[in-house]
Amino acid sequence: MLKFNGYEKGVNLGGWFSQCCHTIEHYDSFITESDFQQLADWDIDHVRIPIDYNLLEDANGNPTEYGMQYLQNAVALCGKYHLNMILDLHKTAGYSFDVGHGESGFFEAPALQERFYQLWERLAKAFGQYHERIAFELLNEVTDQAYCSLWNRISTTCIQRIRKFAPLTKILIGGYWNNSILAIPDLLMPYDEHIIYNFHCYEPLVFTHQGAGWVVNMPTDFRTEFPLTSAQYQKLSNNLALENADLLYLSSPDAKGAEFFRQMFAKAVRIAEERNVPLYCGEYGVISLVDPDSIVAWHEAIHEVFEEFGIGRAVWNYKQLDFGLVDADRAQTLAAVMALL
Repeated sequence: MLKFNGYEKGVNLGGWFSQCCHTIEHYDSFITESDFQQLADWDIDHVRIPIDYNLLEDANGNPTEYGMQYLQNAVALCGKYHLNMILDLHKTAGYSFDVGHGESGFFEAPALQERFYQLWERLAKAFGQYHERIAFELLNEVTDQAYCSLWNRISTTCIQRIRKFAPLTKILIGGYWNNSILAIPDLLMPYDEHIIYNFHCYEPLVFTHQGAGWVVNMPTDFRTEFPLTSAQYQKLSNNLALENADLLYLSSPDAKGAEFFRQMFAKAVRIAEERNVPLYCGEYGVISLVDPDSIVAWHEAIHEVFEEFGIGRAVWNYKQLDFGLVDADRAQTLAAVMALL
């Protein structure tokens, strides 16, 4: 399978320009140059930077005066510390993976889709020249499978619009069910040789999001461990009535540890090989509530399979958002997890 060269070992900077309080004070303080120095010391090759449209546009879609400058500053810091960069549009006007953000209408409204295209045209004009070290991720985590055909059409149009200004930039595309690896076969054939198939992996969700208050039907005091068998995680998920639980455990019932991921990834890897396109995992990680030994064991298992199949990746998340690698409650696991990258 083709590799996504330069994007093999990365870290997400979620919470800086996305899933945040959109103020100048926050942008200036959440991530600073010292953080980029820390990231470079970890010997990674890239960062994935989620951005909300709020950084770059006002409520009416007019460009902000400061938004693009913040991204230019991030590009400069990446250059200084020899890090490649993925610009991930985490939220666009009318759509967010999180219903709590109150965005709606994107897939039904041509006007919102046009706003999306124009936003990407502005980004392509500004950053297409850096195609050797900046990649574009069109939209984070389409949720509903019913959007599949619409998303294929919208993403193709967006690529065509981007290509007028950034013909060589790598473009990442993910599918439904929040960029599930199970959606990879329903992505269109690559538009050109610069397309990357993108997925996220928080499986088994009942393990990685145990106790997460935002997961429907997840008790905040629920705890489990890793590794268990696929059948055991399936039973726990069913007992909690987690959404889509029956869709996520396609491994054999006794699959455990790395074998769980090996079986889960196998079909997507085969599709990527057949279509001659790299496969990339833009998010993976474990909530900080989990026992440290289980956190490390999960990362060891998934990294084994990433390496086996040659899948590039970016761990979620550098700081805060319940998954922060450098947060105080992850002190016991930081060194072990980063050693795996």
